[in-house]
Amino acid sequence: MQMHRRHMLAAGIAVIGLSGFAGGQDWPHWRGPNYDGISAEKGFKTEWPKPPPKVWEVELGSAFSGLSCVDGKVYTCGTADKQQVVFCLDAGTGKVIWQTPLEKEYREKQGGDGTRATPTVEAGHVYILGAQGKLVCLDAADGKEVWSRQFDAMPQWGYAGSVLIEGDVAYVTAGGASGTLLALDKKTGKDIWKCGTGKVGYSTPYPFTLDGTRYIVGFMGTDMLIAEAKTGRLGCSIPWKTDWDINAASPIFHDGLLFLSSGYKTGSAVFKLARAGDELKTEKVWPAGEAATDKVILGKFQSAVLDNGDLYVSDEKALKCVEFATGKEKWAERGISNGTVILADGHLVVLSEEGELLIGPVSPKGFTATTKVPVLSGRCWTIPTLYGGKLYVRNFKVAACYDLSGK
Repeated sequence: MQMHRRHMLAAGIAVIGLSGFAGGQDWPHWRGPNYDGISAEKGFKTEWPKPPPKVWEVELGSAFSGLSCVDGKVYTCGTADKQQVVFCLDAGTGKVIWQTPLEKEYREKQGGDGTRATPTVEAGHVYILGAQGKLVCLDAADGKEVWSRQFDAMPQWGYAGSVLIEGDVAYVTAGGASGTLLALDKKTGKDIWKCGTGKVGYSTPYPFTLDGTRYIVGFMGTDMLIAEAKTGRLGCSIPWKTDWDINAASPIFHDGLLFLSSGYKTGSAVFKLARAGDELKTEKVWPAGEAATDKVILGKFQSAVLDNGDLYVSDEKALKCVEFATGKEKWAERGISNGTVILADGHLVVLSEEGELLIGPVSPKGFTATTKVPVLSGRCWTIPTLYGGKLYVRNFKVAACYDLSGK
């Protein structure tokens, strides 16, 4: 394979230097350590009248893959030599440590080309599902393949769910005969259990615990199902129809309640879950009445974060705050739509669809941006990562690192 062409911004590197990297809490997979979009980072500077110092920028080729940061390294995907490629970068310099072909390139004219899923890094291994259904486990040190699987129930816009690792098990949304939800031995890739045979959606398996039992949520193409993590036994399923079967945003479980959201005029709902023997009972909490969903949040691919009983999200319409337990909208900032949001140190960190970085205190009373500066151009649909005082962002083809430490 020819070496992938990449461009480093020398000016940015000169400002920051190459010699050291101050590590932070690892961000090892989609939505961070607790699968909720919340970072433990503290003390970063939140007021930037102009863009913060750029540490590095590197061209990776097309992908929507997020940036997982572990032990001073960044793992993400791109496209090179007509193949989807997994990259391992030095977090402090952007230098490519290794790159490994995943599967042939994925071309899609409407949404965009490349890998959709985000690498999951766990116990010295990297797990990633390609857009066309190849699942690989790689050695995190050198990128060499440990095992792989191939699935053949690709949804219309490519496989997008990342791999969930818990204990010795890898959970994936495979689809069809392979199992809508599939549990594998993370060391060998062999089946442990499968649950369902329906269409996959675009969401990552989501774990939660209720009354001492661990469950996995699969937000699929036409329904939501919940399986026991240990046995794969179906706890419950809820029909959830969205145009073109695009269910992509991550569910959120809190205080016995499960939140689901989709775009394309579908909207959101919250369900109360309760154990009933080996099954789970579901009761719709909101919206009230006969309506199946409420359009207060239209999460096409934008996942919300939960803070003190309120959801914060940049959905199809606006950046907004909605009360988790009731669905009541508390505020909405129009003009900040289709963005991605994380929460850190009492602040919302938002990357707009156009590549503008916004930072402001999290509050149910409104959003006042203390930072509103451009950091990227082009289409930006990938969630940012805050790690070691640095913000890692990407657009369709380029990844960049900005120093938010203020030092």
